[in-house]
Amino acid sequence: MENTASGAQNATAKLREKAQLMTASEIDRTLVRLAHEILERNNGVEGLVFVGIKRRGVPLAERLAKKIADIEKAAPPVETLDITFYRDDLSKVDEKPVVQPITNFSVEDETVIMVDDVLYTGRTTRAALDALLEHGRPRRVELCVLIDRGHRELPIQANYVGRTLQTSDTEVVEVRLREVDNEERVVLCERIT
Repeated sequence: MENTASGAQNATAKLREKAQLMTASEIDRTLVRLAHEILERNNGVEGLVFVGIKRRGVPLAERLAKKIADIEKAAPPVETLDITFYRDDLSKVDEKPVVQPITNFSVEDETVIMVDDVLYTGRTTRAALDALLEHGRPRRVELCVLIDRGHRELPIQANYVGRTLQTSDTEVVEVRLREVDNEERVVLCERIT
């Protein structure tokens, strides 16, 4: 599910589902296509590390790695990145962030594929880049997202995009995955205040 710069506002706003954007089978087919694109652009799996941005980026990264293993008979390692401490919008909320201990992994001289569910303002990706550099200096960092909904506030773009959607600022794209949400679909919701 996307992160927004107005976390406090989202806590009070209710959402009304407008449309289903992707079914479970469409998500799966999209991940197969993304896996092939990643392999083609990187000439295989050698030197790749997948880093899933916590929460829904992690199961997406794990699924992509499994699909790559099905194709190449070798899977890139998958790491988890918790960006809570690196978010620049948390100062607008009264609560202090819960800082998770840094998982020990290295991305030194690796090609990192950061995986997230929704690309929106770019702030989550910027925070993820800050957090990633705590783990070394990668050779290259690429971004893979299931949904790109536009409305960028920072000059960030994904290298691999499952689906691009035109949305309004009052709409929210929710990616619901069985590992986190016990259901599998992507829905477009509207904020009701």
